[in-house]
Amino acid sequence: MGPAAAIRSYGAIGDSFSEGVGDPGPDGSFIGWADRFAALLADGRPGFRYANLAVRGRLLDRVVDEQVPRAIELAPDLVTFCAGGNDILRPGSDPDDVAERFEAAVVRLTAAAGAVMVCTGFDTRGVPVLRHLRGKIATYNAHLRAIADRHGCAVLDLWSLRSVQDRRAWSADRLHLSPEGHRRVALRAGQVLGLDVAGDPDEPWPPQPRRSRAELRRENLQWAREHFVPWIGRRLRGESSGDHITAKRPDLRPL
Repeated sequence: MGPAAAIRSYGAIGDSFSEGVGDPGPDGSFIGWADRFAALLADGRPGFRYANLAVRGRLLDRVVDEQVPRAIELAPDLVTFCAGGNDILRPGSDPDDVAERFEAAVVRLTAAAGAVMVCTGFDTRGVPVLRHLRGKIATYNAHLRAIADRHGCAVLDLWSLRSVQDRRAWSADRLHLSPEGHRRVALRAGQVLGLDVAGDPDEPWPPQPRRSRAELRRENLQWAREHFVPWIGRRLRGESSGDHITAKRPDLRPL
Protein backbone atom coordinates (compact mmCIF):
# COMPACT_ATOMS: atom_id res chain seq x y z
CA MET A 1 0.00 0.00 0.00
CA GLY A 2 1.23 3.49 -0.82
CA PRO A 3 1.70 6.28 1.72
CA ALA A 4 -1.35 7.55 3.56
CA ALA A 5 -0.63 11.07 2.30
CA ALA A 6 -1.72 9.92 -1.17
CA ILE A 7 -5.19 8.92 0.06
CA ARG A 8 -7.68 11.66 -0.77
CA SER A 9 -10.86 9.57 -0.80
CA TYR A 10 -12.09 6.59 1.18
CA GLY A 11 -15.02 4.20 0.93
CA ALA A 12 -16.18 1.68 3.55
CA ILE A 13 -18.18 -1.42 2.66
CA GLY A 14 -19.53 -4.13 4.92
CA ASP A 15 -22.12 -4.78 7.62
CA SER A 16 -23.04 -3.34 11.03
CA PHE A 17 -19.40 -3.24 12.10
CA SER A 18 -18.53 -0.65 9.44
CA GLU A 19 -21.92 1.07 9.61
CA GLY A 20 -21.04 1.85 13.23
CA VAL A 21 -23.79 0.10 15.18
CA GLY A 22 -23.16 0.52 18.89
CA ASP A 23 -21.69 4.02 18.53
CA PRO A 24 -24.71 6.37 18.40
CA GLY A 25 -24.33 10.00 17.41
CA PRO A 26 -26.28 12.96 18.80
CA ASP A 27 -28.82 12.81 15.96
CA GLY A 28 -29.58 9.11 16.47
CA SER A 29 -27.48 7.90 13.56
CA PHE A 30 -24.37 5.80 14.11
CA ILE A 31 -20.80 7.07 13.99
CA GLY A 32 -18.53 4.03 14.21
CA TRP A 33 -14.90 3.24 13.55
CA ALA A 34 -15.07 3.88 9.79
CA ASP A 35 -16.35 7.44 10.29
CA ARG A 36 -13.71 8.01 12.95
CA PHE A 37 -11.01 6.57 10.68
CA ALA A 38 -12.19 8.82 7.84
CA ALA A 39 -11.79 11.83 10.15
CA LEU A 40 -8.19 10.76 10.87
CA LEU A 41 -7.49 10.45 7.16
CA ALA A 42 -9.12 13.81 6.41
CA ASP A 43 -7.02 15.71 8.94
CA GLY A 44 -4.77 18.06 7.00
CA ARG A 45 -6.12 16.94 3.63
CA PRO A 46 -8.45 19.64 2.24
CA GLY A 47 -11.15 18.25 -0.03
CA PHE A 48 -10.93 14.73 1.41
CA ARG A 49 -14.01 12.70 0.42
CA TYR A 50 -15.68 9.77 2.14
CA ALA A 51 -18.50 7.29 1.48
CA ASN A 52 -19.87 4.69 3.90
CA LEU A 53 -21.86 2.05 2.03
CA ALA A 54 -22.08 -0.48 4.89
CA VAL A 55 -25.48 -1.75 6.04
CA ARG A 56 -26.20 -3.73 9.20
CA GLY A 57 -27.10 -7.39 8.92
CA ARG A 58 -25.65 -7.89 5.46
CA LEU A 59 -24.26 -11.29 4.57
CA LEU A 60 -21.25 -11.40 2.27
CA ASP A 61 -23.18 -12.05 -0.95
CA ARG A 62 -25.38 -8.99 -0.43
CA VAL A 63 -22.35 -6.84 0.33
CA VAL A 64 -20.79 -8.07 -2.91
CA ASP A 65 -23.98 -7.61 -4.94
CA GLU A 66 -25.02 -4.22 -3.55
CA GLN A 67 -21.93 -2.43 -2.27
CA VAL A 68 -18.96 -3.67 -4.27
CA PRO A 69 -20.30 -2.35 -7.63
CA ARG A 70 -20.93 1.05 -6.05
CA ALA A 71 -17.43 1.11 -4.56
CA ILE A 72 -15.98 0.22 -7.96
CA GLU A 73 -18.01 3.03 -9.54
CA LEU A 74 -16.76 5.54 -6.97
CA ALA A 75 -13.16 4.27 -7.28
CA PRO A 76 -11.82 5.85 -4.07
CA ASP A 77 -8.14 5.85 -3.17
CA LEU A 78 -8.88 3.45 -0.31
CA VAL A 79 -11.61 0.89 0.35
CA THR A 80 -12.05 -0.98 3.63
CA PHE A 81 -13.74 -4.32 3.03
CA CYS A 82 -15.02 -5.93 6.24
CA ALA A 83 -17.55 -8.67 5.54
CA GLY A 84 -18.25 -12.35 6.04
CA GLY A 85 -18.56 -12.25 9.82
CA ASN A 86 -22.34 -12.69 9.72
CA ASP A 87 -21.85 -15.68 7.43
CA ILE A 88 -19.25 -17.27 9.72
CA LEU A 89 -21.57 -16.97 12.74
CA ARG A 90 -24.38 -18.82 10.97
CA PRO A 91 -24.71 -22.51 11.92
CA GLY A 92 -23.29 -24.82 9.27
CA SER A 93 -21.35 -22.14 7.40
CA ASP A 94 -18.02 -23.07 5.80
CA PRO A 95 -15.20 -20.51 6.28
CA ASP A 96 -13.37 -21.92 3.26
CA ASP A 97 -16.35 -21.23 1.02
CA VAL A 98 -16.94 -17.76 2.49
CA ALA A 99 -13.27 -16.88 1.96
CA GLU A 100 -13.39 -18.00 -1.67
CA ARG A 101 -16.28 -15.64 -2.35
CA PHE A 102 -14.56 -12.86 -0.40
CA GLU A 103 -11.42 -13.21 -2.53
CA ALA A 104 -13.39 -12.94 -5.77
CA ALA A 105 -14.69 -9.58 -4.56
CA VAL A 106 -11.19 -8.45 -3.52
CA VAL A 107 -9.98 -9.12 -7.05
CA ARG A 108 -12.67 -6.80 -8.40
CA LEU A 109 -11.98 -4.10 -5.81
CA THR A 110 -8.20 -4.04 -6.23
CA ALA A 111 -8.65 -3.50 -9.96
CA ALA A 112 -10.70 -0.34 -9.32
CA ALA A 113 -9.64 1.22 -6.03
CA GLY A 114 -6.26 2.69 -5.23
CA ALA A 115 -5.84 0.37 -2.23
CA VAL A 116 -7.90 -2.14 -0.26
CA MET A 117 -7.77 -2.86 3.47
CA VAL A 118 -9.39 -6.06 4.77
CA CYS A 119 -10.45 -6.70 8.36
CA THR A 120 -10.03 -9.93 10.29
CA GLY A 121 -12.62 -11.17 12.77
CA PHE A 122 -12.39 -10.58 16.52
CA ASP A 123 -11.18 -13.20 18.98
CA THR A 124 -14.34 -14.43 20.72
CA ARG A 125 -12.66 -16.43 23.48
CA GLY A 126 -14.23 -14.25 26.19
CA VAL A 127 -17.76 -14.18 24.75
CA PRO A 128 -20.25 -16.78 26.02
CA VAL A 129 -21.59 -19.06 23.24
CA LEU A 130 -19.52 -17.29 20.57
CA ARG A 131 -16.31 -18.67 22.07
CA HIS A 132 -17.30 -22.00 20.54
CA LEU A 133 -17.01 -20.42 17.09
CA ARG A 134 -13.44 -19.30 17.72
CA GLY A 135 -11.99 -22.04 15.51
CA LYS A 136 -14.15 -21.06 12.53
CA ILE A 137 -13.24 -17.40 12.97
CA ALA A 138 -9.53 -18.24 13.18
CA THR A 139 -9.77 -20.31 10.00
CA TYR A 140 -11.49 -17.45 8.18
CA ASN A 141 -8.87 -15.02 9.47
CA ALA A 142 -6.08 -17.22 8.11
CA HIS A 143 -7.76 -17.12 4.70
CA LEU A 144 -8.14 -13.32 4.88
CA ARG A 145 -4.45 -12.86 5.63
CA ALA A 146 -3.51 -15.11 2.72
CA ILE A 147 -5.89 -13.21 0.42
CA ALA A 148 -4.34 -9.92 1.54
CA ASP A 149 -0.86 -11.26 0.80
CA ARG A 150 -1.86 -12.44 -2.65
CA HIS A 151 -3.47 -9.15 -3.64
CA GLY A 152 -1.34 -6.59 -1.82
CA CYS A 153 -4.01 -5.51 0.69
CA ALA A 154 -3.42 -3.96 4.08
CA VAL A 155 -4.83 -5.90 7.05
CA LEU A 156 -6.73 -4.43 9.97
CA ASP A 157 -6.04 -7.27 12.41
CA LEU A 158 -8.83 -7.17 14.97
CA TRP A 159 -7.94 -10.58 16.42
CA SER A 160 -4.67 -9.18 17.82
CA LEU A 161 -6.24 -5.98 19.22
CA ARG A 162 -6.04 -6.92 22.91
CA SER A 163 -8.05 -3.98 24.21
CA VAL A 164 -11.27 -5.24 22.63
CA GLN A 165 -11.09 -8.36 24.77
CA ASP A 166 -12.41 -6.15 27.55
CA ARG A 167 -16.18 -6.20 28.09
CA ARG A 168 -16.21 -2.38 28.03
CA ALA A 169 -15.23 -2.42 24.36
CA TRP A 170 -18.65 -3.88 23.52
CA SER A 171 -22.22 -2.65 23.67
CA ALA A 172 -24.94 -4.36 25.69
CA ASP A 173 -25.63 -6.92 22.95
CA ARG A 174 -21.95 -8.03 22.89
CA LEU A 175 -22.25 -8.29 19.11
CA HIS A 176 -21.33 -4.68 18.34
CA LEU A 177 -18.59 -2.44 19.65
CA SER A 178 -19.19 0.33 22.16
CA PRO A 179 -18.19 3.92 21.26
CA GLU A 180 -14.81 3.37 22.95
CA GLY A 181 -14.39 0.08 21.11
CA HIS A 182 -15.05 1.82 17.78
CA ARG A 183 -12.56 4.55 18.71
CA ARG A 184 -9.84 2.03 19.40
CA VAL A 185 -10.44 0.21 16.12
CA ALA A 186 -10.19 3.52 14.24
CA LEU A 187 -6.86 4.24 15.93
CA ARG A 188 -5.57 0.80 14.95
CA ALA A 189 -6.69 1.36 11.35
CA GLY A 190 -4.76 4.62 11.36
CA GLN A 191 -1.68 2.81 12.65
CA VAL A 192 -1.95 0.26 9.84
CA LEU A 193 -1.52 3.12 7.36
CA GLY A 194 1.28 4.69 9.35
CA LEU A 195 -0.73 7.66 10.58
CA ASP A 196 0.44 9.49 13.69
CA VAL A 197 -2.65 8.81 15.81
CA ALA A 198 -3.43 10.57 19.07
CA GLY A 199 -3.77 7.59 21.37
CA ASP A 200 -2.85 3.97 21.86
CA PRO A 201 -5.60 1.56 20.74
CA ASP A 202 -4.22 -1.03 23.17
CA GLU A 203 -4.05 1.31 26.15
CA PRO A 204 -5.00 -0.72 29.24
CA TRP A 205 -8.46 -0.17 30.66
CA PRO A 206 -8.85 1.12 34.24
CA PRO A 207 -9.15 -1.70 36.80
CA GLN A 208 -12.61 -2.89 37.79
CA PRO A 209 -13.85 -4.58 40.96
CA ARG A 210 -13.85 -8.36 40.77
CA ARG A 211 -17.25 -9.97 40.32
CA SER A 212 -18.43 -13.33 41.55
CA ARG A 213 -19.02 -16.26 39.20
CA ALA A 214 -22.70 -16.22 40.14
CA GLU A 215 -23.03 -12.58 39.07
CA LEU A 216 -21.27 -13.26 35.78
CA ARG A 217 -23.44 -16.33 35.15
CA ARG A 218 -26.65 -14.34 35.71
CA GLU A 219 -25.45 -11.59 33.42
CA ASN A 220 -24.51 -14.08 30.71
CA LEU A 221 -27.89 -15.82 30.89
CA GLN A 222 -29.69 -12.50 30.64
CA TRP A 223 -27.58 -11.51 27.63
CA ALA A 224 -28.32 -14.82 25.90
CA ARG A 225 -32.09 -14.42 26.40
CA GLU A 226 -32.28 -10.75 25.42
CA HIS A 227 -29.75 -10.55 22.62
CA PHE A 228 -28.14 -13.75 21.37
CA VAL A 229 -31.17 -16.04 21.05
CA PRO A 230 -33.23 -13.44 19.09
CA TRP A 231 -30.19 -12.68 16.92
CA ILE A 232 -29.48 -16.29 16.02
CA GLY A 233 -33.20 -16.84 15.41
CA ARG A 234 -33.24 -14.08 12.81
CA ARG A 235 -30.18 -15.57 11.14
CA LEU A 236 -31.74 -19.04 10.98
CA ARG A 237 -34.88 -17.54 9.41
CA GLY A 238 -32.78 -15.60 6.90
CA GLU A 239 -33.95 -12.26 8.25
CA SER A 240 -31.75 -9.16 8.32
CA SER A 241 -32.00 -6.28 10.77
CA GLY A 242 -30.95 -3.99 7.93
CA ASP A 243 -33.53 -4.91 5.29
CA HIS A 244 -35.08 -1.44 5.58
CA ILE A 245 -31.74 0.40 5.90
CA THR A 246 -29.84 2.15 3.14
CA ALA A 247 -26.23 3.25 3.17
CA LYS A 248 -25.79 6.24 5.45
CA ARG A 249 -23.26 7.95 3.19
CA PRO A 250 -23.69 6.47 -0.31
CA ASP A 251 -21.51 8.92 -2.22
CA LEU A 252 -18.00 10.30 -1.92
CA ARG A 253 -18.62 13.62 -0.23
CA PRO A 254 -16.25 16.05 1.46
CA LEU A 255 -15.87 15.67 5.21
